[in-house]
Amino acid sequence: MRGFLFGVVATIVVAAVCGYVALRSGLVPANADGEPGWLEIWAANTSLDAALDHEAPKGPNPVAMTDDNLVAGVELYGRHCAICHGTAQGNASASPVAKGLYPQPPQLATDGVEDDPEGFSFWKIKHGIRWTGMPSWGSSLTDEQIWTLALFLNHMNKLSPAAEQVWQKVRN
Repeated sequence: MRGFLFGVVATIVVAAVCGYVALRSGLVPANADGEPGWLEIWAANTSLDAALDHEAPKGPNPVAMTDDNLVAGVELYGRHCAICHGTAQGNASASPVAKGLYPQPPQLATDGVEDDPEGFSFWKIKHGIRWTGMPSWGSSLTDEQIWTLALFLNHMNKLSPAAEQVWQKVRN
């Protein structure tokens, strides 16, 4: 049993030393325009999925589905989100900032989040996403504003005429 435990500890130590050497030698890219390795992709996706499953609000959006709230969501999006996530023109509207971020943020008119639960969008906006350029807006926007953004994102492909008109005018 003692030999088995020594083997386990030795394996952990060797793996940690190899990881440290790989990091210190520059084998793990730190540049924003580099391709991620499978381990980085797995770790980031697994962590985000677990956080959303455990921490995202599960109930309904407390902001009512009204034209005024959808327009308010579009306006908030235009002020805070369009620079990275684009406009109604989707991929064609990607800004230089968006093109330079790693990983590149989704252009939401093309790569929408309408099928995500609004609680997931709320959590992502409020807390940000580590290892990406997505900041935490929790200290800059109120929960009501964040829910209003989540409402817009969930309905951005089926907006009322009034909200659609405002959405088409958003520029980044």
